[in-house]
Amino acid sequence: MSPEIHKKLFSMPDSSVHVDLASQTITLADGTKAEFHVDGFSKQCLLEGVDELGFILKNNDAIAAYEAKRFSTLNTLEG
Repeated sequence: MSPEIHKKLFSMPDSSVHVDLASQTITLADGTKAEFHVDGFSKQCLLEGVDELGFILKNNDAIAAYEAKRFSTLNTLEG
């Protein structure tokens, strides 16, 4: 957020704030709207209610398939 929005936010400590993660916007009590940045991975995890481990576990089948294929092409005897 811009320094102006940040300053305005902290000048109203008892006001409610609406945060819309999907659209990456914040709306202050006086109606002021501002965009904020969240990296794509963190946004996806927050929206899905998972942490990094939950994300990995959700993709366990795809990871296992990749690892099975990778293992068959991996030659540890040659340097």
